[in-house]
Amino acid sequence: MTGTAIKGSAVLFSEMTPAPGDEDRFNDWYDNHHTPNHVTGVPGFLSAHRYAAPDGPGYLAVYDLDGAETLESPEYRARKYTPDDRTRAMLSSVSGFTRYVAREIDFGLREDADIGALNSPYVLAVFFAVPEGARPEFEDWYRTEHMGMLLACPDWRMARMMAVVAHDPDPFTHMMLHYVRRPDILDAPEVRRARDTEWRNRLAAEDWWNPRFATYRKRGRRFLKTDSFPDGGEE
Repeated sequence: MTGTAIKGSAVLFSEMTPAPGDEDRFNDWYDNHHTPNHVTGVPGFLSAHRYAAPDGPGYLAVYDLDGAETLESPEYRARKYTPDDRTRAMLSSVSGFTRYVAREIDFGLREDADIGALNSPYVLAVFFAVPEGARPEFEDWYRTEHMGMLLACPDWRMARMMAVVAHDPDPFTHMMLHYVRRPDILDAPEVRRARDTEWRNRLAAEDWWNPRFATYRKRGRRFLKTDSFPDGGEE
């Protein structure tokens, strides 16, 4: 992966909610201090995008990484375990914190989309906790049936299937990141068909099937490792 890439083979997915009345200070810290410090200062961080919950106070940041091993580097560990004073103070005041590290198993793009689909207006994250014995079939279903049916929807721009390698707080095993153009995407007819196949319904009848959904609205522009690579074009 080159220094001008925006999509890597792994992601860091982090949710936080600022204290009431502290959103401006929180966003200034995240946009102008925390994100640049990670993306420009840590080898293996490729890009980052921030999102806001459409109907609530929560925020999400998704960092694209060369690989999950990026988070074991001395540069990253120094920032995580010995944060500067500004970061330490801000992190002590936030709530709703989650942190998931996941490696990409597979991804799909619509034929009329390119990597700029990463900058779609909304991201839909779907989390699963799949028992080890069920994972091969689950991943096969997603890869060979479900992903293609979702991408038949014109507003479904990209789908990423990811294996969770570190979790806080919930022990999910899989994270699906979907880059879409509207928040009510699950109501699209193509998506309803994808969610009502024989294979999907058989998996959904299993005791472990209990997905968690989270939709976020794009906030600002993607932060890149270098200004020499233009931001993508999806809006």
